[in-house]
Amino acid sequence: MSDDPETEVAEKPKKKGKGKLILMLLVLVVAGGGAGGAYALGFIGGGGGAKTAAEVAGYKLVPKSEQKRGGGGEGKEGEAKSGGKAPPAGSGGDQYASNYYPLDKDFTSNLQDSVHYVQVGIAVSTPYDDTVIENLKTNEIAVRSAILMALGDATEDEVFTSDGKKRLAARLTAAINATLKQKEGFGGISNTYFTNFVVQ
Repeated sequence: MSDDPETEVAEKPKKKGKGKLILMLLVLVVAGGGAGGAYALGFIGGGGGAKTAAEVAGYKLVPKSEQKRGGGGEGKEGEAKSGGKAPPAGSGGDQYASNYYPLDKDFTSNLQDSVHYVQVGIAVSTPYDDTVIENLKTNEIAVRSAILMALGDATEDEVFTSDGKKRLAARLTAAINATLKQKEGFGGISNTYFTNFVVQ
């Protein structure tokens, strides 16, 4: 090695392409989103197949084979209920287990342009591990506010028909995910369910 810094730089082999590759992948993640972004993040993460952005961020999808089943228990009671065997795997349904969480208190809101109001109980589900539910619990006040705002935009048509209720549930899911994404960087809620629904 020489004492001249320029000679030292010239002697080091240049790494060609790796910096550009990482930059291109990051641009793909930001600009492309979706499947391209997930593929790029999986590629950066290394060998074990493509990972979703959520998995890279530390959220784990729970396969049905790892699903926690209620009411089973171990020992004789569990054996009596299931005959000592695991329940048969279905040929259809969701690929991932659903992790359900009911929100404690009901929500009451006036309907838009109406003298009626709606009171609903809400539960949510996620295909991810308990991290998403913990984020929901941590940010429950902000989530409750977002739900009340979304309910305040509901019309009579939405609360009196089943199609309207489905649209309302989808809007509540989007509101919850937007709040969690703002607070924690990731939503993760797949569905919102009504545990009770009263219009007066």
